[in-house]
Amino acid sequence: MQRPAATAGLRHVALYVNQFAACEQFYVDLVGMRVEWRPDADNVYLSGGVDNLALHRSDSHFDGPQHLDHIGFILDVPEHVDAWHAYLAANGVSMHTAVKQHRDGARSFYCYDPDGNKLQFIFHPPLARGTPGAQTNL
Repeated sequence: MQRPAATAGLRHVALYVNQFAACEQFYVDLVGMRVEWRPDADNVYLSGGVDNLALHRSDSHFDGPQHLDHIGFILDVPEHVDAWHAYLAANGVSMHTAVKQHRDGARSFYCYDPDGNKLQFIFHPPLARGTPGAQTNL
């Protein structure tokens, strides 16, 4: 059987979080996402334009972050990586790494949301808007 046509991309992530209000505030106030839909007090759907992050209040406490390595936020130019790092650090966000320049031209750093989920802010040339060869349907 042949593989179907390529997907339109990974644009939706859903997370159970223990610190629901703190996570919503982090993604809205610091990352700049907007509330797209709030079906009830235990669920909120956020968007950055072409993506969707669903936060679901956990009904049971779990120790540490979920079994997820990280979530990546794509940035359009390398300089934005440094600006985001400085901004988030200045706002008390826990950093996992410093900014790193990668061999493939990417530039990134890792930090944590209030629930301990690892996030990557990355300029990756094949995905950045305006970069020759970038995906234009994002």
